[in-house]
Amino acid sequence: MSETAIGNSRWTRRPEGSTWGDWGPDDELGRLNLLTRGKVLQGVAEVREGRTFCLSLPLDYPGGTAINPRRHPPELRPTVREGRANMALPLRCYDPTALDIMCDDQVLLTLQYSTQWDTLAHVGQMFDVDGDGKPEDVFYNGFRAGSDVAGPVLYQNGQELPNTARQGAQRLGVENMAKSCIQGRGVMIDLEAHFGRSGEIVGYEQLMGVLEKDKVVVEPGDLVCLRTGFAEMLLGMNKQPDAELLRRTNCALDGRDERLLQWITETQLVALIADNFAVEAAPAKPCTADFCSTLPLHAHCLFRLGVYLGEMWHLTELADWLRKAGRNRFLLTAPPLRLPGAVGSPATPVATV
Repeated sequence: MSETAIGNSRWTRRPEGSTWGDWGPDDELGRLNLLTRGKVLQGVAEVREGRTFCLSLPLDYPGGTAINPRRHPPELRPTVREGRANMALPLRCYDPTALDIMCDDQVLLTLQYSTQWDTLAHVGQMFDVDGDGKPEDVFYNGFRAGSDVAGPVLYQNGQELPNTARQGAQRLGVENMAKSCIQGRGVMIDLEAHFGRSGEIVGYEQLMGVLEKDKVVVEPGDLVCLRTGFAEMLLGMNKQPDAELLRRTNCALDGRDERLLQWITETQLVALIADNFAVEAAPAKPCTADFCSTLPLHAHCLFRLGVYLGEMWHLTELADWLRKAGRNRFLLTAPPLRLPGAVGSPATPVATV
């Protein structure tokens, strides 16, 4: 089943329950459209103590590639000045009258290695946007894989072909998030306080029970954080993560739970942010349909709704403080890098209470 809209150059059918076109035919922000001036003021109103919390892991965590073999730790090195490493370099090497000592460095960075944002260009789906019976590879609001979001090579009959399209996210890139600033009201849901290190796959019923017990209310435009304990456990592994132990002992959302997905739709939240690896359980529970998304919550949020996902945030200190204070809301400031064309970004989020 799908919904139909008229007058969009990229699609005539949109996924059922999606927000495609709700903010215009060329919208690249999705639910960020709900992060209004009013929501920023609601976040500011939560600041009573003037206390701040850093919500990012060190950028060289988790360490190694056990969590994701395609993502590597940052490689930090100095720039080079006339054949010399430009780090603690006395300029008197070049000018005997100079007093300066210079440092300048560079980094090779996997953008989604540590504390990160997923953009709407991170995960797309096959979907029949034209109603012609031929599914196409598309992203949020019907932007096309291979042109709007393109890699360096295409494959045909097993052979690599040059891709003449511009590479990266020409649409839906992280620069859209950065320009929106990502500041508003954060809401903490403390899953670890209720499920501990049980490895619980949290569905709608369990989540509603937590919200009721902790008197948490999620409203349109909120930035919702989920503390599971994953990041704190990760720090204790000292850059030698046991991926299986982390996944087995820390809870995550059940991306196959349709009622949970419907709750995300109905609340009109802007982002789901967790201290774990993927927000949802990965791998997901088995699928009963012929064709399924391997990351169903990613598909629902990024592809259908334009809801952003934050992963591996360090929420421990903030969550502990909020629970002790009997609070669950705060001002969250979390812009990504303004790097045009990127599909994800590191973040150094700050919570203010």
